[in-house]
Amino acid sequence: MKTISLKRYPDPILRKKCEPIEEITPEIKELTLAMLEMMKAKNGIGLAGPQVGVLKQIIVIGEIPKVTKAIGFINPKIIKKSKGKEFGDEGCLSIPGIYEKVGRSKIIKVSGITVEGEKIVFEAKDLFARVFQHEIDHLSGILFPDRMNFLRRIKTYRKYQQINRTQITSG
Repeated sequence: MKTISLKRYPDPILRKKCEPIEEITPEIKELTLAMLEMMKAKNGIGLAGPQVGVLKQIIVIGEIPKVTKAIGFINPKIIKKSKGKEFGDEGCLSIPGIYEKVGRSKIIKVSGITVEGEKIVFEAKDLFARVFQHEIDHLSGILFPDRMNFLRRIKTYRKYQQINRTQITSG
């Protein structure tokens, strides 16, 4: 299996825009499996290409009971969003230890390609919609604190830096 490593903030790759995937190769399928394994090992619910150092439009979403099994998506796009925002807690494997409330659309319509090459369009709601929006943001170099107002965003990044300083000095 392909070896990948998790990128953590402030790694600059997390701020870069990803390129579409033109062809689903065996390497892309292998990358998807490696991402799913890493996501599960880290107790995550989603993971995007830049988080593993790959600037391609690829995301994986973990199993959400009664909604979906764990899946990978190529070139995902949000084509419609419900009006208004619903606030809920979010965290990120690339910003470990931080959980904050972020406003997201409750219902979205998504298009993309499965790793088997099937073009799909579907509606995602609630947690499923939140995870998709979070992971698709990664493909544009957007991290979840960027969706907060200025003061909360600064406070969140400072909190993360403090946690890291403490871990470095005590570890």
